[in-house]
Amino acid sequence: MNTIALKTAAALAIAMAGAGAAQAATTVAFLMPDQASTRYEEHDWPGFEAAMKELCADCTLIYQNANADAALQQQQFNSVIAQGATIIVLDPVDSAAAAALVEIAHSQEVKVIAYDRPIPDLPADYYVSFDNEGIGNAIAQSLVDHLKAEGVAEGSGVLQVNGSPTDAAAGLIRDGIDKALDSSGYETLAEFDTPDWAPPAAQEWVAGQITRFGDKIVGVVAANDGTAGGTIAAFKAAGVDPVPPVSGNDATIAALQLIIAGDQYNTISKPSEIVARAAAEVAVKLMNGETPEATHTLYETPSQLFTPAVVTAENIKAEIFDKGIQTAAEVCTGEYADACTALSIK
Repeated sequence: MNTIALKTAAALAIAMAGAGAAQAATTVAFLMPDQASTRYEEHDWPGFEAAMKELCADCTLIYQNANADAALQQQQFNSVIAQGATIIVLDPVDSAAAAALVEIAHSQEVKVIAYDRPIPDLPADYYVSFDNEGIGNAIAQSLVDHLKAEGVAEGSGVLQVNGSPTDAAAGLIRDGIDKALDSSGYETLAEFDTPDWAPPAAQEWVAGQITRFGDKIVGVVAANDGTAGGTIAAFKAAGVDPVPPVSGNDATIAALQLIIAGDQYNTISKPSEIVARAAAEVAVKLMNGETPEATHTLYETPSQLFTPAVVTAENIKAEIFDKGIQTAAEVCTGEYADACTALSIK
């Protein structure tokens, strides 16, 4: 074998060995923001874990949840780096504060994949999420179309319950809601940024607006199912029957039950496992020195954004049950059984 061939073979062997070692020895951390939404424990982490075990069986995985505490998330972030994480999938509690975490990671050659919530102030290595602005626009437009179909006069009033003010994804959802409502012909009576997405905070605020505006409220655009649940609870506590149409987002079991019962108008079906798997695929490409393809660029960060489906009582069977996202056994329990039967959900 000549000298050139020997050098080429040696280089190839080193590259292959390095790639194999990188994947085999890599520690990947998956840091989620809160427990107010059940999705992180029930869908995001299990989906990510399953995908990583398939794509990189030898990788070490670390999962932690910050429970809506930005300081705790920073401690967790520093801890996983100390434990040897070279890839961190981060769904930030505070999107602005997360820029400092990205800076820390990059100073130690650790890659950061922003997950679900973007990091506007400093580009991460990649961002995976559903299209949050599109979600906001879709849930609001769906509610507006319903009001018009029901003959609710333009000029009537709606409430807007946004997500956490420290969550950049909530800001994108709000922007999408604004676009739909601003051109709807309906008046936004008041809006609220819900601290930490906490349903009790949404409920308290909506209760105040019911006292303030009464039957002038013809609908509510709530940014997720937790704030929707708080909204509906406020109307029920005030004795409002029927509850005006309320939007949601996440397709939680509780929200699906409320839709089936006729108390919530819509939600968004966005199986978190889709984004979790995408994050796992990006993590493996990054650890192997590859450049993941991007479908979008958001905040100067290469991104992959997925388009979800709006769910109402009219299509809940097709979108949720026929697709196997949830089963009747999980959702159609107790008081919801008869309503499920009426919608042919079995």
